[in-house]
Amino acid sequence: MSLEKFMNEAISPWMRHEGPDSDIVLSSRIRLARNFSLEPFPTVAEEGPLEDVLSFMEDNFTNVSFRDYERFQMVKMKDLEPIEKRVLVEKHLISPHLVENAESAATIISENEQVSIMVNEEDHIRIQLYFPGFQLDKALEQTSQLDDWLEEKIDYAFDEERGYLTACPTNVGTGMRASVMMHLPALAITQQMSRMTPAINQLGLVIRGIYGEGSEAVGNLFQISNQITLGKSEEDIVEDLHSVVRQLIEQERKARQTLLNRSPVQLEDRIFRSYGLLKHSRVITSKEAASCLSDLRLGIDLGFIKDIPRTILNELMVLTQPGFLQQYAGEALGAGERDMKRATLIRERINLEDED
Repeated sequence: MSLEKFMNEAISPWMRHEGPDSDIVLSSRIRLARNFSLEPFPTVAEEGPLEDVLSFMEDNFTNVSFRDYERFQMVKMKDLEPIEKRVLVEKHLISPHLVENAESAATIISENEQVSIMVNEEDHIRIQLYFPGFQLDKALEQTSQLDDWLEEKIDYAFDEERGYLTACPTNVGTGMRASVMMHLPALAITQQMSRMTPAINQLGLVIRGIYGEGSEAVGNLFQISNQITLGKSEEDIVEDLHSVVRQLIEQERKARQTLLNRSPVQLEDRIFRSYGLLKHSRVITSKEAASCLSDLRLGIDLGFIKDIPRTILNELMVLTQPGFLQQYAGEALGAGERDMKRATLIRERINLEDED
């Protein structure tokens, strides 16, 4: 399979678009945790009730469309090979935890992969919807409408005082996690990010890596999300997150300008060294690739590098993950083999732009 064809099939269609503040905010996501009122939660349920939930979701919400989100299809974890499951995690269509519940777990995905509904993860269903760029308000509006559509057929576990009931107490209330994925290289280079993190945590928000809880922030990509779900409305949570993200955007832009003013040659040298490594390396680790891709994206945003699309960071941060590399190779690969395949894929991707 050619790289161009593989990319077209591998990258979620919504990821190819840019939204507001796309130079810093890669994506906005709303995730809702919901449970069936008359079924035991997945964390304590036996296979029978979990299969009932799975069958209900398959019967009612597959091969249908909701507004712009067309042709929902169910993908069952038990039908997938290990590499295929890993690819879905790398595309953020499922969580690593869902893979562990393989026998009765599934995800329902819209054709453009903007919506995925995980079934029998920690909760019966976890609805998530992505938008490119900084579009939290729009993501909340669309997710709320999707939630209402599901609730027409599902009797949710809900308490008048506590709100939506969930397996984990930290999700009780709205059951909502709002998050944005941000590229903050200048704040990282100037070591401001480490000083900002405690202040952000005090506001009831948390900073994580690209795969959420427990993951490392690689390539200067940070996921900012709410911690509090009880005692605040969905709109209040989004407003609080929106305010902090807006400040981070402003601080990142100031830090970029500071780097340009104080050490433009050193910054340009850093960017082009990383560009050279990506363009010519024969072996590259995932951590080194992420760092170089961050520098490349910064160089594109600052105008140092022309004729390469800004979305290359979105693409290659996904395509160079272990699952995708092995899917592209068509076989299981050891760590050293993945490092070689990663370097090859990156060179081929950059060469596609050089040939245009």
